[in-house]
Amino acid sequence: MNVMEILQKQFQDSAEKLQSVQKDYSKTLSDRQTLDSQLNENRQVKEELDLATEESKIYKLIGPALVTQDLVEAKSNVEKRISYISGELKRKDDQLKDMDKKQDEAREKMQEIQTQLQKLQQAPN
Repeated sequence: MNVMEILQKQFQDSAEKLQSVQKDYSKTLSDRQTLDSQLNENRQVKEELDLATEESKIYKLIGPALVTQDLVEAKSNVEKRISYISGELKRKDDQLKDMDKKQDEAREKMQEIQTQLQKLQQAPN
């Protein structure tokens, strides 16, 4: 295997790695968007529950049925969900930052290899 073939193989490997990271990035971004909408939804529920009084009837949808629920329990459940979703959002943001870094590294590696290939092609035989 000559130097040119080795560099072309390295370039191909880096391109495949970049493609893989981009695919993971897309999936993680989609997951993050879902979590973001869930967080907004739960914040709206919390706002509504904050307006409720002790005399208010609170219902929770379980399967096809509406079941009465205690106001304090409902507030607690929503706050726990908000806390959990916020933690998951932070985790997804950290993953996205890490993937950004990996994409940049793969692009830099490809650029370096491309530069080396160009130098080889221009060198007199």
